[in-house]
Amino acid sequence: MLARPMSEPNSAAIDVSIVIPAYNEVENLDPLLAELRAALARVAGTHEIVLVDDGSTDGSAQRIAAEAARDPAVRAVLLEKNAGQSAALAAGLSRSRGRVIVTLDADLQNDPADLPRVLAALDHADVVSGVRVSRQDSWRRRTSSRIANATRRAVLGDPVTDIGCSFKAYRREALEGLPMFVGVHRFLPALCVFRGARLVEVPLTHRARRHGVSKYGVSNRLWRGLRDLVGVRWLKTRLVSYRIRDLGD
Repeated sequence: MLARPMSEPNSAAIDVSIVIPAYNEVENLDPLLAELRAALARVAGTHEIVLVDDGSTDGSAQRIAAEAARDPAVRAVLLEKNAGQSAALAAGLSRSRGRVIVTLDADLQNDPADLPRVLAALDHADVVSGVRVSRQDSWRRRTSSRIANATRRAVLGDPVTDIGCSFKAYRREALEGLPMFVGVHRFLPALCVFRGARLVEVPLTHRARRHGVSKYGVSNRLWRGLRDLVGVRWLKTRLVSYRIRDLGD
């Protein structure tokens, strides 16, 4: 069954929501929050940090809950069991209240200091997608990403260069009503573009992982992503796209 994000009432909307899925990232949470708060201090407007624990077993859920109790700008979303990155992202999106929504991994490989540049790019776009520069990953991961990105663009005809970079920003309306499914985290920018969203790409710093281990390899990133292409190609032909005319027009 397809779920749809953005279901929470928007009556208490704020300017920026940072949505961060996390699975067994307890060692990264404190430095991530410190760097993220420093970046948000350079951003105008109100904000919230939505931390989603995806059924971690290392104490991440308890750390997230404690931080949410201490800081009202942090919202804890704790999944009952490990459901995968797409489900965790969908849960975070459904709890977010921001007019702009930024997604970010919890592993600190993306630099939160890039946040002001990502948000500034939305001045001329509906979706901003990061492109990792000088990737600090193994040759195997870099090669699998190149193959997956090239194949996806050839099959779907979308313009996204680096779909594996989770550092992205969206105007809320670009995501409104999009279906959520297993693997959707790889295709959200493309789905937005298929409905007419304006896309801008921004080069971003990429860092080596400091703590913990990657949850992805060739088997569960490359091959699964290629399989998902079949469904997304079909979905592309079924997406509803429309704009409501202003009564002043």
